[in-house]
Amino acid sequence: MTKSVAWRKSSFSGHGEADNCVELAVVDGKVWLRESDTPTAAIRTTPAHLGTFIRTVKAGALEHLS
Repeated sequence: MTKSVAWRKSSFSGHGEADNCVELAVVDGKVWLRESDTPTAAIRTTPAHLGTFIRTVKAGALEHLS
C-alpha cells in the first residue's frame, strides 16, 4: 500500500494508548487492518470476509484456538 491512508482507531482500544490499538482503513473497497505498534504490517480483506470473521468470533466458534 503506497498511497496516504486515513487510519481509524478502534473504539475498543481505550483512550490515549497510542501503542495499544487496532486501526482500520478502507482503500479501493478493501479493508486494511493493522496494530498501531507495528504500523508497517497490515492485512487486507474484503468487507464481507471481515464481517464473517467478526460474526464467527462473536459466536465463540474460535474459542478452541486459545
